[in-house]
Amino acid sequence: MDDTESHVRKFHKELSAGIVSLVLLGVLARARQPMYGYQIVKRLEQTGAGVLSDKQSALYPVLRNLAAAGLLDSEVEPSVTGPPRRYYRITPLGRRVLREWSLAWIETRDFVDVVLED
Repeated sequence: MDDTESHVRKFHKELSAGIVSLVLLGVLARARQPMYGYQIVKRLEQTGAGVLSDKQSALYPVLRNLAAAGLLDSEVEPSVTGPPRRYYRITPLGRRVLREWSLAWIETRDFVDVVLED
C-alpha cells in the first residue's frame, strides 16, 4: 500500500464515522415498519452502491449506540428460521435529531463543494 492509499483509507474511516449514524436514522425514518439489522444492511446496499459495503459489521454497534441515546427504540422478536431478531424504529427524538443532522450535513456538503470548486 502506498502513501496515497493509506491517506485515502484514513479519510474514509474518519468520514464514515458520522455518516453511518445519519444514514441509519434516515433509513429507519423512511421505513414503514421496524427493521432488523440485516434488512437495514440490504436497504443500504440497494441505495448506496457499495459505499458502506465494507462497514456492515460496524452498523450493529452504531444501532445499539443510537438506541442507548434514545434515538431508536428496539425490541427482540423470536425468529422461526434462526436466532431472535432485534427490530429498530426511530423515536420522535430521533426524527428531530435527524432533521438537525441533515441540515448540518447539507451545510457541510455545500461548504466543501464551494471550497473544492475553486
